[in-house]
Amino acid sequence: MKAAVIIFPGSNRERDVCAALKRASGKEPAIVWHREAELPAADLIVLPGGFAYGDYLRCGAMAAHSPIMREVKARAAKGVPVLGICNGFQVLTEAGMLPGALLANRTLSFVCRDVHLRVENSQTIFSCGYEAGQVIRVPVAHGEGNFTADDAALDRLEGEGHVAFRYCSPSGELTDDGNFNGSARSIAGIFNDTRTVLGMMPHPENVTDPLLGGTDGQGLFDGLVSALQ
Repeated sequence: MKAAVIIFPGSNRERDVCAALKRASGKEPAIVWHREAELPAADLIVLPGGFAYGDYLRCGAMAAHSPIMREVKARAAKGVPVLGICNGFQVLTEAGMLPGALLANRTLSFVCRDVHLRVENSQTIFSCGYEAGQVIRVPVAHGEGNFTADDAALDRLEGEGHVAFRYCSPSGELTDDGNFNGSARSIAGIFNDTRTVLGMMPHPENVTDPLLGGTDGQGLFDGLVSALQ
């Protein structure tokens, strides 16, 4: 599996996700600067975390109009999988590739800690390394991760199996404490209509090595390699 990682001014998790991808696939991902107009051949495109353009205007709003995003959209339309993590998720919503928006956390503060996620749909290339209902522990680091959408969009996401992960308690229950940022229906990650685009706020790339404190994120990358090789 060959991946391409897009870098925007202010990206800061590209090294983390490149290390996770290499650990799973054995191959170095291609690094693509946002001002490029072309992408190399790739089986997977990744928009990493960070603070693209300093999060000015709205998180991801300026990055969504970077030149490379035209090619990202074109590749996605042809079925090339796209993974957006944290700021990458914000970019995907601003680019219209995923529904909804990411608002300020309900505490109006930046949160950086481990949280628990429940896998809602394991029948996708992104989640096939997990079991439906499985609870994993993954770090978050964001100030604007409060996912919101209107009721019709939320009902559609749930009804069509497009909710990827939800914030939960360690035992998998949906609780107010578990939903630390106030996201609608505890949603932590969603798929597009074809389930070939995933946006998620937590950082699975940061739990792919025991030295980093856990390996619960490895299932996502191993599953991608298995599905795309």
